Amino acid sequence: MHALGEQIRAQIPYQRRNAASLALLVFAMVLTLAAFAEVGLARDGSIPGGLFGYGGGLVVMALIAYAVQLRFAPFADPLLLPLAVALNGIGMAMIYRLDLDTSADHKAAEIAGKKVLKDAADAPGQLIWTFVGIALFVVAIAIMRDTSKPDAKLSFTPKTAQRYTYMIGLGAIIMLLLPIVPGVGAEINGARVWISVGGFSVQPGEFAKLMLVAFFAGYLVNKRQAMSLIGKKIGPLSLPRARDLGPIVVIWLFCLGVLFMQKDLGTALLYFGLFVSMLYIATQRVSWVMIGVGLLALAVFVVTLLPFMQHVNQRIDIWQNPKPYFDGGCLMHNGKVVPVNPNTDIFKQAKVTLEAKAQQQEAAGQKATAMQTRLVGPGWWACTKMGGEYSDSAQLMKGMFALGQGSVLGTGLGQGKPWLTPLSFSDFIFDSMGEELGLTGLMTLLLMYALIVQRGMKTAVAARDPYLKLFAGGVSFVLALQVFVIVGGVTRLIPLTGLTTPFLSQGGSSLMANWILIAILVRMSHDARKPAPQAIQDEGMTQIVSLR
Repeated sequence: MHALGEQIRAQIPYQRRNAASLALLVFAMVLTLAAFAEVGLARDGSIPGGLFGYGGGLVVMALIAYAVQLRFAPFADPLLLPLAVALNGIGMAMIYRLDLDTSADHKAAEIAGKKVLKDAADAPGQLIWTFVGIALFVVAIAIMRDTSKPDAKLSFTPKTAQRYTYMIGLGAIIMLLLPIVPGVGAEINGARVWISVGGFSVQPGEFAKLMLVAFFAGYLVNKRQAMSLIGKKIGPLSLPRARDLGPIVVIWLFCLGVLFMQKDLGTALLYFGLFVSMLYIATQRVSWVMIGVGLLALAVFVVTLLPFMQHVNQRIDIWQNPKPYFDGGCLMHNGKVVPVNPNTDIFKQAKVTLEAKAQQQEAAGQKATAMQTRLVGPGWWACTKMGGEYSDSAQLMKGMFALGQGSVLGTGLGQGKPWLTPLSFSDFIFDSMGEELGLTGLMTLLLMYALIVQRGMKTAVAARDPYLKLFAGGVSFVLALQVFVIVGGVTRLIPLTGLTTPFLSQGGSSLMANWILIAILVRMSHDARKPAPQAIQDEGMTQIVSLR
């Protein structure tokens, strides 16, 4: 890898590509503004009033980010910032499209005094989180200085993290354990990956993944020599020594613990896949990948045998056969799925019972309690009474229907019905994009993610320091793996998980963490692409004086 890095550095033009970066950034901003305009024209018949508020706000923040990058990282890769702005802008335009509160019909109904339901999509909130995310990018770029200037004021470089490897690892574990702390953690949609802070829900795992990358890089850069040694050979496969299997077993057990406590298959898969990939980057041994895949298969098999992991088992069952869970299904302890959809007698009886209970509460003057009772789904209530675990595959199936409706070219922004898919603004925003942008639009989005990963991997290979190689490779791979897990889940390639689509999904934790990720790649690409210090030039012949 060192020789390959020298070849790549020799091919990199050591010049500032700031003009190219600015041109691409302008294109990304035009793309965003065009998306907002198309949403308004298709949905309301006019240019949206929020075009300058939402699109213009993103443009201002993007230009500030470019100015800071130009000042502190002039040799950075020219593609990273424009790609991140384009993805963020397209995601915000789709959330604006899904936020029915911003439509003209919705506003007219409110003015007329009609009762309208509050939509879960929140375009103003996403704009605020975008400001916060880009602000963190700006702060990170300004604080992280060149690795050749470690003594600068407020200096912190990606290399600095190597000195605090185990402290960062401990911090990552603490952040992962916070969601299971009583009174702090919150369970949403069956997974316990959230904490509540001052009325806001935060997903600490989004930040813990970056800390784990720094920890794994620091650990493996010291242990890679030992873990590269060959113990036994079975055919063409070279196996590591038995004593070196300890770290991967420990990480495997840790990820199993995350899976058991948080009931989140996607998070456990992300962390374990991250460690195995970085282990391969450090040792270049295919045997580690084979061992990792085997341990992952074993973990999934163990989980399917545990009765208290019904939520994960349901995800696997729905992946294999979603029909029994459509509009509501109840998994019993004997493994049988009892339908509890609106067409069943169980659902109808539960609905009558809940309504009668709510009326009794209203008669007793408990209006707030009655409102909460009516919010309880009859299917969930009936399943709980039967002692089973409730789940609904409607969101997965409706997402697949939306992809089919979009076909190759899509219905056009603002011309589909993506709100029919539950969680269309967060977990299933990729399917929303597929309905209105079609397969062509989805391939473009995946290509943009692939370009970010490719530029990150190129930075990793060109980096001069072994720790920075692992750090850049890990950061790139964690983005690639997260995109694969969520896209594979909503397209039914793999079981559905609770991860977010980077830059597209609604939510503050994901946006902040991913903008910090881009800042790290920008800083490391600057270090890898900047010219090496020039040797002192020949200043003339040196006179030799004989003392004889």
